[in-house]
Amino acid sequence: MVSETAPPTLSTVALRAGVSRQTVSNALNNPELLRPETLDRVLGVIAEVGYTPNRAARQLRSGSSRLIGLRFEPAQEGTANALMDRFLHTLVETTRETGHQVLLFSGDPEDPLDGYDDLLRSTAVDAFVLTDTYAGTPQAAWLQDRDAPFVAFGRPWDDPRAHHAWVDVDGAAGARLATAHLLEQGHERVAWLGWERSSRLGEERRTGWRAAMSRAQRPVEKLGARLTDNVDAARMAAHERIDLGATAFVCASDTMAVGVLRALDERGLRAGRDVGVVGFDDSAVAQVTGLSSVRQPLEEVAVEVVRLLRETLAGAPAPEQGTVLAPSLVVRGSSLR
Repeated sequence: MVSETAPPTLSTVALRAGVSRQTVSNALNNPELLRPETLDRVLGVIAEVGYTPNRAARQLRSGSSRLIGLRFEPAQEGTANALMDRFLHTLVETTRETGHQVLLFSGDPEDPLDGYDDLLRSTAVDAFVLTDTYAGTPQAAWLQDRDAPFVAFGRPWDDPRAHHAWVDVDGAAGARLATAHLLEQGHERVAWLGWERSSRLGEERRTGWRAAMSRAQRPVEKLGARLTDNVDAARMAAHERIDLGATAFVCASDTMAVGVLRALDERGLRAGRDVGVVGFDDSAVAQVTGLSSVRQPLEEVAVEVVRLLRETLAGAPAPEQGTVLAPSLVVRGSSLR
């Protein structure tokens, strides 16, 4: 006897409908083979007992799990950035339209490949989405060597072996927008707070700041800083740049911009009126604190990732060039005089 708490099975439906297990299977997969009255009876029982076909069994029949794997990294303590929320929401909604679902998995923070092998060996997913593609990470090459389908949010930078589909955002363009905006506000000494030199993403954004300053023929000597992405490091760097005459800041992240805001508060200065501040990523923190910030088109990124996934799973070759999308600048009080 089946327990009242056990989930209904194919046998449960067959017994209640007075048909064979094959008839139930036909009702789900080949309804045209059944007489209308039989099909109605079986579907009625399925709805009544809440039966859901086993995913693994469907996968064995179709060779597809209809799942897309994405390793989800926890948010770092002391940072203001949770931009992946916007990306994930759109990714989930868009993949549903193609009949897929997103399977989030975690892994050892010290091992960037942890979790991938198990899913690949068990054929639990059809493809992967990579979101952590800074220079030197092994995931893309590892998956490529195994002919595993995937699309990356983030360019392969200097990897000559990379032959996969990817989407990225033009970080240099975003920093140029932010710097040009502060220059238009009348600032001449616009400082840059960015990540360590090893971060290709940070260095790309830095080039946008330098390009805008060069175009305006403004000095950059001693105005740029490379540091870790946390509020306190940015706070101390902001104090140093203000002492050197900086009147505005472009930051590689909203986390760093929050550090600048704290430094201003400690000096009794007001963001916007006294010192201009622009962050990067337009996080929830930026939206509630009135921080101007560069906004990445993460919804567009997710839609493009799903489009490329669909083509990849259909066997299409990877495009010779990736897709680079333009960010925008959201202006709020922190940068307006």
